[in-house]
Amino acid sequence: MTDEPDTRQLDDLLDDIFHGQERISQAVIYRRAVAAELPAALLSRIAALPQGEYAVDEAADLLGGTVA
Repeated sequence: MTDEPDTRQLDDLLDDIFHGQERISQAVIYRRAVAAELPAALLSRIAALPQGEYAVDEAADLLGGTVA
């Protein structure tokens, strides 16, 4: 196995919450991540995002996901 973090859960979450949405707030992303029981490391990344709204590509870039 590799030492790189597994971003599949993050990518799946972003795909799900941005479906049909152009921009989503950091607070909504975080709430959905908690509800999806993402690992603490990913929750910490999301919690560290500045407040505001993000497009899926912005969120993925900032969080280390691969969704585009």
